[in-house]
Amino acid sequence: MRSLTPWLPGRLAAAAPRIAVIGDVMLDGWWSGTTDRFCREAPAPVVDIARRDYFPGGAANTAMNLQALGARVRLAGLAGEDDAGRRLRVLLGAAGVDQQQLLAHPAARTATKFRVLAGEQVMLRMDDGGSPVPAEAEEQLAASLDAWLRDADAVVVCDYGSGLLHGRVRDALIASRGSRLTVVDAHDPGLWAGLAADLVTPNSQEAARLLGVRLRPGTDRAGQIGGLGPDLLRASGAASAVVTLDREGTVLLTADGAMHRTWARPAAEKQASGAGDTFVACLTLARAAGLPLSTAADLAQNAADVVVQRAGTSVCTAADLELHLTALADTALSPGDLAARVAADRAAGKRIVLTNGCFDVLHRGHTRYLQQAKALGDILVVALNGDASVTRLKGPGRPINPVHDRAGVIAALSCVDYVTIFDTDTPIPLIEALRPDVYAKGGDYSPEMLQETRVVRACGGQVRILDYVADHSTTAVVERIQAASLRPGQAEGRREDGRQADDRQPAGSGPEDEAGAGQ
Repeated sequence: MRSLTPWLPGRLAAAAPRIAVIGDVMLDGWWSGTTDRFCREAPAPVVDIARRDYFPGGAANTAMNLQALGARVRLAGLAGEDDAGRRLRVLLGAAGVDQQQLLAHPAARTATKFRVLAGEQVMLRMDDGGSPVPAEAEEQLAASLDAWLRDADAVVVCDYGSGLLHGRVRDALIASRGSRLTVVDAHDPGLWAGLAADLVTPNSQEAARLLGVRLRPGTDRAGQIGGLGPDLLRASGAASAVVTLDREGTVLLTADGAMHRTWARPAAEKQASGAGDTFVACLTLARAAGLPLSTAADLAQNAADVVVQRAGTSVCTAADLELHLTALADTALSPGDLAARVAADRAAGKRIVLTNGCFDVLHRGHTRYLQQAKALGDILVVALNGDASVTRLKGPGRPINPVHDRAGVIAALSCVDYVTIFDTDTPIPLIEALRPDVYAKGGDYSPEMLQETRVVRACGGQVRILDYVADHSTTAVVERIQAASLRPGQAEGRREDGRQADDRQPAGSGPEDEAGAGQ
């Protein structure tokens, strides 16, 4: 399952995996008001508070997002028997999060992060509590973990440095590791190498600090991080890593050396917090439900895109994500709208990349190709062959999916900026209208073999031929599905031995089905 279709969040929620979250919980506060004067004691603004809003933060926000997306969530951590701790428990309880192992201790002080806003401007953030951790509470939490984790499908470790998860608790988690999906979201992933996590999710600075390197400012962070993949996995002890890049999206790194990018969609300047927690929550849910890792990362990026559009600390529900993907499904731009947006992007100094194809049944060859195309510039435009055009190219019975369904699936990929539809036999009229800086094609031929090359170069652009993914093609996928449906006694999506089919198994191929050559 690779397509980010609108029904996918509902399907994941229906699966309702049991997910345990353990870590540093906190209470986020957003106090907003107005300011029109400075105080007498110092040149500091006076904010007249008009509203106070509170939300679970840290590990508690990860738990809230998982619960909102449909998981059955249990939360372990430590809070004080203070006003902030009581408020945090009420908010978690109202959302349905199991708090049996959220310990309350009279010597603990609940961690808080309170922001003071005037208008939409954060004037001040006040942090309090969270440490020191009472030894008695640490021992109690460690002793309970084996039974608490026993039937969990996945566990998320949220270590933000309070010290609660170090020592006995970390030892207990390692001892109870088992085969369940294990995700570590830690400021210092190196402390968790002994856990051998399936996934770690540091930000770029945390990854660089772990490896003792400095990311060069003003350069391609994703490229730098990608080159450090083997070292990062070795230092963190993890099978895979997703490194978050704030507004630049994420980089997924796997043990086989593969790299997968997601791109964050542009957001208005809002005082948002917790998008990283939302990303980790959705990523974990998707993997626990069996989605491929790259698809899970793409879906998690869409969930993060939802919350960054909102002020404050918020969560993404399954319904929110479904609405977001539904909106993307109707985003094919008319030629006029597309030309206007591309002109604005070009005026802003952005490099325009155009590619085209049928993209009938999305597969890994497509996503790899589109990732490569995006890396050639700043804005990726994907032009889809209309249904009549696909039929002319592929013959009767194609396309499998109508063009607006195909547009929705492609638009949901974070590497794609704009989608449009063309019905001519070649994209030459579109090339003449858009004048892309790069025209990308996938296949095993040279630019001189393409009739589009002359037009692209006449418009001042260049043609780039991207990797031909020899073991993936739409025709082969369709033939494999048809062949499987004819085998008696074989369940859909399963091999004859009863095991789930490997989403990476080889398929037959043909250059006529590759990206840019009519999928």
